[in-house]
This record gives sequence, C-alpha cells and structure tokens, in this order.
Amino acid sequence: MDLQINSFEDYKRVYEYSVAEPEKFWAGIADTFTWRKKWDKVLNWNFTEPNIRWFEGAKLNITENCLDRHLETLGNQPAIIWEPNDPEEDHRVLTYKQLHDKVCQFANVLKNNGAQKGDRICIYMPMVPELAIAVLACARIGAIHSVVFGGFSAQSIADRIQDASCSLVITSDGAFRGGKEIPMKSVIDDALVRCPSVKKVIVLTRSRTPVSMIKGRDAWWEDEVKKVETMGNPDCPAEEMDAEDMLFILYTSGSTGKPKGVVHTCGGYMVYTGYTFANVFQYQPGEVYFCTADIGWITGHSYIVYGPLSQGATSLMFEGIPTWPDAGRLWNIVQIHKANILYTAPTALRSLMGFGLDPVIGKDLSSLKKLGSVGEPINEEAWHWFDDHIGHNKCPIVDTWWQTETGGIMISPIAGVTPTKPGYATLPLPGIQPILVDENGKEIEGNDVSGNLCIRYPWPGMLRTTYGDHERCRTTYFATYENLYFTGDGCLRDADGYYKITGRVDDVLNVSGHRLGTAEVENAINMHANVIESAVVGYPHDIKGQGVYAFVVCPEKHGTDESTRKDIVMTVSRIIGPIAKPDKIQFVSGLPKTRSGKIMRRILRKIAEGDTSNLGDTSTLLDPAVVTEIKEGRI
Repeated sequence: MDLQINSFEDYKRVYEYSVAEPEKFWAGIADTFTWRKKWDKVLNWNFTEPNIRWFEGAKLNITENCLDRHLETLGNQPAIIWEPNDPEEDHRVLTYKQLHDKVCQFANVLKNNGAQKGDRICIYMPMVPELAIAVLACARIGAIHSVVFGGFSAQSIADRIQDASCSLVITSDGAFRGGKEIPMKSVIDDALVRCPSVKKVIVLTRSRTPVSMIKGRDAWWEDEVKKVETMGNPDCPAEEMDAEDMLFILYTSGSTGKPKGVVHTCGGYMVYTGYTFANVFQYQPGEVYFCTADIGWITGHSYIVYGPLSQGATSLMFEGIPTWPDAGRLWNIVQIHKANILYTAPTALRSLMGFGLDPVIGKDLSSLKKLGSVGEPINEEAWHWFDDHIGHNKCPIVDTWWQTETGGIMISPIAGVTPTKPGYATLPLPGIQPILVDENGKEIEGNDVSGNLCIRYPWPGMLRTTYGDHERCRTTYFATYENLYFTGDGCLRDADGYYKITGRVDDVLNVSGHRLGTAEVENAINMHANVIESAVVGYPHDIKGQGVYAFVVCPEKHGTDESTRKDIVMTVSRIIGPIAKPDKIQFVSGLPKTRSGKIMRRILRKIAEGDTSNLGDTSTLLDPAVVTEIKEGRI
C-alpha cells in the first residue's frame, strides 16, 4: 500500500486503509525508521487498565534515527539553526555531524557524572542549542528526561523533581528573555533545598550571572566537556532501548492540584512524531522549518527536536520572544534565515496583531510556503490576519489540534492537501479515529453535531501512564467513557465532517496555549495569608485566548483592595510561576455552593464571561443571595 499523501484523494484512500487495517498501516510507517531489531507484534492494547504496547519486542535508539542515520547523506546540512534573544548576537548553525558530535560528547559527560539508563534527569534551561543537546544526550544513554519550562517557580520545579526522583539536574547560570535576565541557577538552588534525590547539577554558562556553585554537587558544563575531550574518544554508542522503554516525562496540569507526569516511550513516540511532522507540514528536503515554541512544552519536544530531526529537517530555534526588541522580530528571523515553514501560537499572533501592520511592512516573507498554528483553537480574525499578512494568501495554514498526552498532531489539515476552513482543525490524520459522545458516553453520529471529543483506537504517540501513578492515568483519560480515550475537549463536527475544537469541558484552563488546572491556581491563591477560599474560572481574553478570573473570599485585607490583589498575584507567581497569574481578582463575601459544598463554577464562568442573563436555577444553592452580590461586583 502506498502511504504517500500528495492529494486529497490520497488522504481519503490512506485514511480508509488506516481504519480498516490499522496495524498494517502503522507497520508500514514504522518501516521507514531504523530499528536494531524489528517488532514481534505491532500492537497489544486495552483501554480498561489501560495497557498500550506498540512495536512489542522491537529494539532501537531514537537518537540513531535523529542523528546517526543522516550522517552519510546529510552530515553537512544544518540540523539546528539557533537565533539568539539579542539580534546583535551572532546566530549559530549546527550541522547533523556537529550535533551528533556534541550529543555524544555530552552523553559522555552525563555518564561521567553517574547518569545511567533509567535515571530521571531534570532539564531547566533557556532556549539554546545546548537544551536540545541535553535532551538528545539523555535519550542516547537511555536516561529519562524531564524538561521544565524556564518560567516555572522553584516550588513548581521541586514538585516535578520530587515526583520523578531525579538524580541529576541540567541548568544554566541565567537566561535572556526579551529585555529580562532570568536567574536560572538560583531558582534551581531554591528548589533543591527540598530535593535530596539530586546528586549532581551541571550548569551551562549563558548570561554570566554570578551563581553559587556547591562543591561536590555543582559542575560547569564547559569544564565537564573539556574532561571528555581530554579522554580522547568522543563517540558514545547509543544505548539499546526497548520500544516501550520510557523516553521522557513531561508534566502537565490536571483538574486536581498536583501536576501529572505524562510518560512517552521510545518506539511509538518516535514513529508518531516523525510521521506527523513529515505529513502535516509536507516537509521537503532542504526546507527551513521554524517552530516558535519552547522545548519546555510538548510542542518543542515533538516539533523542534524529535519530529524534525528524525526526518533530516533543518529546525530553526529561537531564544527570545516575538515582541522584543520590537514586534517585527519573528518576521526579521523569517527574512534572515529564509524560513519556509512557520509554526506558531494563536496567542503570539493576537499579540502581534495588536501592533498593527507597521512591523510587517517591508519584511521579505517570500520564502514562506506553509504556516501552522498550535496550542489552542485559532480564532477566525487571527487566522485571516496570518493568511493575509504573513502568508500573502499563498501559504496553506495547518491549524493543529493535539495534546501533551497525544504526543503529536491528531486532527489537522495536511498542508496543501486538505481544503481548510478558518478556525477548524478539519480532519483526523490517517491512523486517528475520533468519536463524539454525549455526557453518558453514547456516540453522537452524523454531521452538524457537537459533543465531547474522544479517540476510540490507540495511536503510537499516545501516553502510556502518568509517572508513578497509573491509577491517575486511568481515571483521568480512560474511566470517563468506557473503552475510549477522553481528551477533555468539547468539539463540533460540521456538515462537511470537519472538526472544530470548542474548548475544555473539564476544570482546566487554556491560557496562551498552556494548560492550567483550576485547582492548582486556587491552591496557590489560598496560600495567601488573608485568603479563606477562592474559585478560578476562565473568561475570553483578547490575546491569551482565555484569561484567569479569580473570585476570592478575603474578609481581612492587609491594606487596600488593590495592594491585596498585587500580593495575591505575587503569591501565585512564587508558587506556580508568572504564567498562572490571575488577570482579574474579584473579592466576594462567599461563593455559590450547593448544599453539599460543591462550588458551582458554571455560574461563576457565566458571570466572568458577562453572560448573566441565564444563570439557571440558583434556588438549590446554599445561599442564592451570594450570586446577586457577585453579579453586581463583576470587574
């Protein structure tokens, strides 16, 4: 069966085959990768326990697929082009040969520092090439990486290190982000006070910020590399891994307070990220692919590092932010590096739209052939702005829907193949079987319908468990509806069978494409000395997509309302990180609760959205009068 997709007819044919013969379909895709030993069985699964095993018995190392197999043909081709935060600083280019050498070198550094197959390693670094090198070096020796986004607080990092019992941390002295300098190492030092499992910290020099280095624990990246160089042989043979061995843990917010470690494994994740990258973006040899995400999120794992490199692509990596030193920065990068594919977030686009067209005018964006959007549903206005002013109506836009848990893109146009519709993720990729269900799990068939989005059949990139807590994986994703993976998203399927994601249906917010559990933010607000109780909901936000609206019971304020608001915001920043700061804080005397004590977030959500005409029956609440007071005090 020819699995090439070059036209909409090809898509339909391949999709039908993938549903009729899923195991043959995925075996055909997997055959395009390098395996030390082929699989005994393509798939073993049930969604009850859940227990999902892809390519059972197969042996491989993902870095051999991302690096070694390209050396003969693409050794001198750029693998990573790095654009620094400061446009005055020189950019860097690493060819496949250079990247391979540096990964082997740093893999030996990890070994010299006691790292072994199966160890968990926490990586907290800025967006520099060494972050990608560290990730690949862990995979090379079979250690499990857990990358933590550079914006998280010491408390959040400590939670993640403790949960995975990491033995080693890789960080940098500091980081540059826009006009700010971030003290990475000192944040790690604060976190490690509570992390006895960590024996070694390797520190990259980036900002030359003064840092404390503890004897016996902390070592400089550059010094450790020199030690390896003096030993002579820089090569590091790749560790043989089983297809179902753990590759990495990535923490994501859930509807309860504690972040959960989503686990991805070597074989299935490799096949899925490589397959989706090559197909969705219709990647052609030599194209420069620019994904603006951070490697601290799943988008960076799948579509800056593993997906593009497994396909021999040139991946452009950017350290800074789209609006610094001005709002033309992304367009300058596209122009300088002649980027052919741009994959970015609706939040970034909405923020750039706010600066008008001046930053775009005069920029040469003619190299662009394909555009993509990720992180949250893109609104029509942003879609058209992207199409008109960046793609000049010549570049197909792939609006990709997927999650940390899915490993890679699930529902998306295929660039230049699928007819698109603004705001629609369009159709499932071959191999993906979505289903809409009602509240009771009954399938909603046909078109022009909406319901809760589930997936009925496994795919290779899906999560296998949540680290150290398989029951949490089962209850979160597989227990809501029998024999289905539940995405937590609502979805509309239109008359053409096209899918449009309508937002979360659980207690999770999507702020700037980043998921935050309401419970997590509430726990942080409630840590403030004067707060008795709080409830958090999302509301429509022009730039972030969703903003965080907090209803807070705080009868004894220290100072004014405004100073108390600032103190609460600072508390949340310290506990979770600036990403979770509430946008609006409304002080209330009480929260709308049922007689059993459950907070009626549905009512609060409507008030936050300004939709107070239809709040439903409030007579069953413990104190219905509180709703009127909240309604009148809305900010």
